[in-house]
Amino acid sequence: MPLTSAPAWRQGDIIELAITDLGSGGEGVGRWEDRVVFVPNTVPGDRVRVQLMRVKPTYSFGKSVGIITASPDRVRPACIVADKCGGCQWQAVAYPAQLSAKHQQVVDALTRIGGFEQVAVDPVLAAAEPLGYRNKATYPLALTQAGTLKAGYYRKGSHRLVNLNQCPVQDSRLDPLLAEVKQDIQAQGWKIYDEATRRGHLRYLSLRIGRRTGQILLTLVSRSLKLDNIEVQAQAWLDRYPNLVGVLINLNWKQTNRIWGPETQCVAGQADLEEEFAGLRFQIQPATFFQVNTAQAEQLLQAIQAELALSGQETIVDAYCGIGTLTLPLAQQARRCIGLESHAESVAQAEQNAAINQIENVEFLTGDVAEWLPKMSDKLGKIPDLVVLDPPRKGCDPVVLDALLALRPKRIVYVSCNPATLARDLKQLCQDSYRLTRVQPADLFPQTAHIESAAFLVAQGSY
Repeated sequence: MPLTSAPAWRQGDIIELAITDLGSGGEGVGRWEDRVVFVPNTVPGDRVRVQLMRVKPTYSFGKSVGIITASPDRVRPACIVADKCGGCQWQAVAYPAQLSAKHQQVVDALTRIGGFEQVAVDPVLAAAEPLGYRNKATYPLALTQAGTLKAGYYRKGSHRLVNLNQCPVQDSRLDPLLAEVKQDIQAQGWKIYDEATRRGHLRYLSLRIGRRTGQILLTLVSRSLKLDNIEVQAQAWLDRYPNLVGVLINLNWKQTNRIWGPETQCVAGQADLEEEFAGLRFQIQPATFFQVNTAQAEQLLQAIQAELALSGQETIVDAYCGIGTLTLPLAQQARRCIGLESHAESVAQAEQNAAINQIENVEFLTGDVAEWLPKMSDKLGKIPDLVVLDPPRKGCDPVVLDALLALRPKRIVYVSCNPATLARDLKQLCQDSYRLTRVQPADLFPQTAHIESAAFLVAQGSY
């Protein structure tokens, strides 16, 4: 098909395009005839031939059908299926260029969505190890037409599984398990779940490692807890892999995209692993939320602690506290700390972690953050000095922000993995009551388009 030279705009057309930016979804971005074109697997500085795939009046999604001139920021991916697997988007992008794009993501969200004209966004805290950092990987399972077991990630925007035997982004100590456990599952003859027929049992293979301790958990997510010969196979895995400390089954029988079900049973070994974080010891279970990049989460925590410069007399509320990853290190530098979490099992783990580390000036409460925040003044006997927010990717519900504005602590730290929802929520908080002083991004997810940030707010009239 010839190149399109006139300003036509039809599906199937092939155009020449200069890639100038990276989008928040991971695609390269270019402009053609004042229209935006999003092209996966391209790098700013590339000049490429692009076939238009989904065409709208002002923008289109395309696919690269040939590189005319490669960008100086284009590098050879560490993974041989990087252009197919949906786990990473930016393995072909040099790491400094990734950091620059992520910084711009945060700036753009704050200005375009948050309406902030001027805000100090610090340079992104770079990862010392942009590869081999993930402490957890959960792989969907499927069968090929020939009946061979696959485990890997889906192609972006599809349900076609890309089979993996190793992954350069996960901790390399997990690679032998990924390759060999698949063979064992196939040899056992356990039925693999088929989404089309809704038959079979095994849905996912999940591997989790303590980066500092080396302890590993292996979890099978299944529609049934009854897998023939599972106890024998689990013990064989424990004997084969010295760092493997537990084999578990998570029960998920629901027809849903959620990975984890409500019940987890330990088949052999122990039900959790031990990890070191910020000088503390944490017990972590298979489905526990814990940042996938231990070192970078610790670096962001250190930046938060440096900015707060706590005196030891503060009272702190940590909303969405999980297992106490932020709560416990901050409690060591404060007078009193209360963690709020709706997930009862996470609260139980947080209390266990507090006990393990002999931290006694902390209390964890189970329930909705929106319900607990209005009670904090009475609970503490004063307005808290600091509230830490670390909500899910969707951000805070408006009722949570309203409760926070009514509580009016002196300072807020908002930790977010989504610049768009962060900017949206900061806009509401900073209308009348708070001032955004600075934002510290940290790269917890190298080789992907995701970026974590900590935003620091002070009450108007404070400091």
